[in-house]
Amino acid sequence: MPPTVVPAIPALHREVRLARRGDGELTEDHFTIAEVPVPEPGPGQVLVRTRLMAVTAAMRTQMAGMRLPMASFAAGEALWGSAVGEVVAAPGGGFTPGALVHHPYGWREFAAVEESRLRRLDPEELPSLAAHLSQGATAWGALRLAAEIRPGDTVFVTGAAGGVGSLAGQLARRLGAGRVVGSTGSERKAARLRAELGYDDTIVRGAGPIERQLRRAAPGGVDVLLDTVGGEQLTAALALARPDARFALVGALSSQLGGSGVGGAPVELDTALVITRRVALRGFGLPAHPDLPQEWTKEFGQGLREGSLVFPHALLKGIEQAPRALCELTQGRHIGAVLVEL
Repeated sequence: MPPTVVPAIPALHREVRLARRGDGELTEDHFTIAEVPVPEPGPGQVLVRTRLMAVTAAMRTQMAGMRLPMASFAAGEALWGSAVGEVVAAPGGGFTPGALVHHPYGWREFAAVEESRLRRLDPEELPSLAAHLSQGATAWGALRLAAEIRPGDTVFVTGAAGGVGSLAGQLARRLGAGRVVGSTGSERKAARLRAELGYDDTIVRGAGPIERQLRRAAPGGVDVLLDTVGGEQLTAALALARPDARFALVGALSSQLGGSGVGGAPVELDTALVITRRVALRGFGLPAHPDLPQEWTKEFGQGLREGSLVFPHALLKGIEQAPRALCELTQGRHIGAVLVEL
């Protein structure tokens, strides 16, 4: 095998910074692109050239300074997020230049990353580099571990066209669900969910009350909810919950995306229904399951290669497109993950 050729390291690189807090509708004016010196890796760090980065709905919340498990973005400073890159300098010797890694400092072309925050990637594990940035590990873990999906279950996935939901329908079917229903923002998206992404039926925001649509789509009630939205959709799922239903909560788009019309303000739940129907409500997040990404990668690779899983995603090219990518995500322009190739 020929030796890995590592590109020369430039003196300057670009990073995307938050120009101002993201209140109201998100626009590209909320961002600025700065050209700055390529960082020097310090003790315990390596220098990584970013090749692909992901944008997610949680980033919109981080821009607004709302409470989240992770820190908020600061005006005047670079954003960050899930990314894949290659090591270009490793002074400590723990990594080899040319190694493919996952790191948490997207939104910049180069990053000095602590070795402890890098995850080695095997280029043979998945058919494409982009697949390493899927949100499928969240869908897989929420359905398998939090909701404990059972054969024959009726599953309702909110935000079904998003990065998590576009894989959740396929995975629910893979795990034995009897009926899978998803919510989305347009009939165009709903048609694709039904045709390609494992959903038996769909409900569309704006096409009538959510609960009424869900009663039509799931007349026997709901056993499992994978919720990325909250708000009215969570309330509707509870109204249709069957005894011993399991709800896995992974996001709150109704509040995260604010004025973009995803579902309105958070609402109160009927605790009497939770109690009388013995509904289990469980929050789920990947940080509590450090071994799950590797488990998911194995499952995902097998599914992609055999054709039983597909990875819907949009790919924009150039770091200068990153602000546009996040704006389009908040506007519901895409199906699946939204990625930027640097």
